[in-house]
Amino acid sequence: MTVATQLEILDLRHFSARQLRPLLEEEARVWKQRLRWNYESSIELLLQYLDSRILPGFVALDRGRICGFTFCVYEGHKAVVGDAFSMSSDSFTDLQVTERLLGHLLDLLEHSPDVERIESQMLLYDSGVIARSFLDAGFSLFPRLFMEFDVRSGLSGARVALPEFLELNGWTAGVYQAAGELIHAAYAGHIDASINDQYRSLHGSLRFLHNIVRFPGCGVFEATASWVLRDRRTGGLAGLVLCSRVAPDVAHITQICVASPYRRHGLGRLLMEHCMTHLAEAGFSAITLTVTEENSRAVELYEDLGFTVRHRFDAMVKDNRTDRIILRGSSELHG
Repeated sequence: MTVATQLEILDLRHFSARQLRPLLEEEARVWKQRLRWNYESSIELLLQYLDSRILPGFVALDRGRICGFTFCVYEGHKAVVGDAFSMSSDSFTDLQVTERLLGHLLDLLEHSPDVERIESQMLLYDSGVIARSFLDAGFSLFPRLFMEFDVRSGLSGARVALPEFLELNGWTAGVYQAAGELIHAAYAGHIDASINDQYRSLHGSLRFLHNIVRFPGCGVFEATASWVLRDRRTGGLAGLVLCSRVAPDVAHITQICVASPYRRHGLGRLLMEHCMTHLAEAGFSAITLTVTEENSRAVELYEDLGFTVRHRFDAMVKDNRTDRIILRGSSELHG
């Protein structure tokens, strides 16, 4: 006789880091296998938060064994679904567990009166795999591409010359404020600002920049592989490219943008070429980045530089605000 079993979904804050460590270590293994990403530093940071018992979320158990978890973070009136990861159990597939967890988390957020907007990007899941949970909850989906460049293949295409009125400088802490202002201005009306609303304000753009530079969520920031273009005439920034190390020999482009007045002159390509050349000389074997599929101009540039699509995933957004900003699709260059 078959014994019926039911998946238990319990509050994440009832569990310690020690209890969840085996699950998170398995997730780190998957990140390395699928995306060549060393996720261990992010896991250790997450375990610290878990031990503080402050993260809202859920844990799934099958017959008492932990087989999945999910969590979110609150940013004012916005919530971000930070992660959902599961392993198959005796009775359920990993996808079944993940869908149950996401259903509980999204229901929690839907009934949180102060939450007006919900965002999520989970790179491990192929586009469409977990879409049902979000579509059923009224989310909009934006397909994104995880692209990779094999450094051994070498750069392709014609090189772009640096205009005389511009200078290319390495990243320093002194350009932090100007870089945040550039990111905010560059994403005005851009499709990516409908995916991540931090781009819509200077405060949000500075916070986005802070997360890249200070925290390991997108790898360890590589100041020596990050560059800014400065206009000699005005002293203002014309563009930037930021890079992190996500594995000993793998770099990730976390941000690239060009100010509106300087576009259509190949400066995005120039920044990418300079960064890629530096990374090759530094011994990296691969470079990765993410880009919204609708951003066709950027996708075409990356393909022309030799990047290929390794993985396609979804960004998910639900905005209940009556004054939500209407954003146009854009073909401008952004990472």
